[in-house]
Amino acid sequence: MQPLVQMASISKTFGGIAALENVDFQLMPGSVHALMGENGAGKSTLMKILAGVVQPDSGVVRKNGEVVRFSSPREALDAGVSTVFQEHSLLSNLSIAENMYLGKEPLTRLGRVDKLLMEQNARDTLRGLGLELDPATLVGNLSIAERQFVEIARGISARADIVILDEPTAALNAADVDVLNAQILALRKAQKAVVYISHRMEEIFKVCDTITVLKDGRNVDTVAVSAITPKELIAMMVGRELAELFPPRSAQRNSEIVLSIDGLRLTPGAPLCSIVLHRGEIVALAGLEGQGQRELVRSLVGQYAAHEGRVRVRGTELALPLSEDDGIRVLQAFGVSFVPEDRKLEGLFLDLSLAHNLTIGLHSRHFELKPASAHRDVIANSIKSLSIKAAKLTTPVGTLSGGNQQKVLLGRYLALGADILLIEEPTRGVDVGAKAEIYKLLRHYANEGGAVIVLSRETLELIGLCDRLYVIHDRHVVAEMPAEEATEHAILEAALHR
Repeated sequence: MQPLVQMASISKTFGGIAALENVDFQLMPGSVHALMGENGAGKSTLMKILAGVVQPDSGVVRKNGEVVRFSSPREALDAGVSTVFQEHSLLSNLSIAENMYLGKEPLTRLGRVDKLLMEQNARDTLRGLGLELDPATLVGNLSIAERQFVEIARGISARADIVILDEPTAALNAADVDVLNAQILALRKAQKAVVYISHRMEEIFKVCDTITVLKDGRNVDTVAVSAITPKELIAMMVGRELAELFPPRSAQRNSEIVLSIDGLRLTPGAPLCSIVLHRGEIVALAGLEGQGQRELVRSLVGQYAAHEGRVRVRGTELALPLSEDDGIRVLQAFGVSFVPEDRKLEGLFLDLSLAHNLTIGLHSRHFELKPASAHRDVIANSIKSLSIKAAKLTTPVGTLSGGNQQKVLLGRYLALGADILLIEEPTRGVDVGAKAEIYKLLRHYANEGGAVIVLSRETLELIGLCDRLYVIHDRHVVAEMPAEEATEHAILEAALHR
């Protein structure tokens, strides 16, 4: 059987730094091919070359045996290569249908955009993914997960024979992942080739049949999924075993309560909820997706209006709900910082430099903005302690890898002197190596007297990282367990049987 795609001896350099060196990669029809490696390994660059976004310095790309060189994404799409990149590219001020058919809108016989046909086609594609979204809805009004599905639907609607999915499930819950997996398997059955880039091991071993690993812009190996274990794959990618990802928990337990939530009722009909957090502790809010974990955390900073409840920070009581306008600042004054899930839309200023993003919280304490250089020591200490990799301080943070962006966001709140962190999805969209670094950073923070409440869609992450877990169901706590005794089965059983 002839490969759909053959990429041979592909090399690409950016600013004197080699992103790819003589990389070989091929795709077979009817396959789901995982492309693995740490951030910066060259995965996205290789796929951008295939998608016509970036031109290689050397090497050859063949499609169906013929040499091709796509000078634009449009050329690649016209040739049957559809891409859903990790970074959202949807336009918030346009509707779902307008985004899905941007640049290829159906026309009436009079040459006008056929809006009704466009919306009907969009609706059919969305329903094929199990989504009942109104195609006329503005993308700016969608949740992160819904935007991700629209990205995927746009790629699938192109009717391409090659579909590249870059971190497609980073913002999806378990049910949505199942819907996506069914669609991927349907593409494979139709003899399409799917490139699947993800840092979630369970997904790779569930839907993929082949794995190619890159490291530092070079080929490591290409193997069948059936011929490798998750431990072996991690060792191939980063040189460490799965058990080494999580630092050891502290043997000492501090009895001092630094944050408590009492009598919290997220909605008028919800049961009361109470949670405590001790100094030096990392606590997880676990359970099935959409059961109130996110609302609970955001109610503490005014981003969600709780029906009633009290929060105490080191003995000082605050009544909920807090103001949406200044709730975050109120909590920051008590040494509590909130790290949102979407670092790009809610956390970082992508066009500003690494230095400005690290110190922007310090700027907000003054009536007049100071230049980032006024905080040189803070910047230097943050870069060193967080192991942030960047060419220079003026590098726009949007150009950094996902792991480095996440560390910059954490560093901003550590620079503020926060001793309590509320973190949503601490390792969303970052590679295994960066995950290990973030776990180490959070454990060190806790060992130094900090305290953390963390949310994550990855149950194994919560078990390995945290000291205690609260299982949330229907917007209240249904179980509490020490992490060292917790299992995925126990958490799921608690979430389901209450």
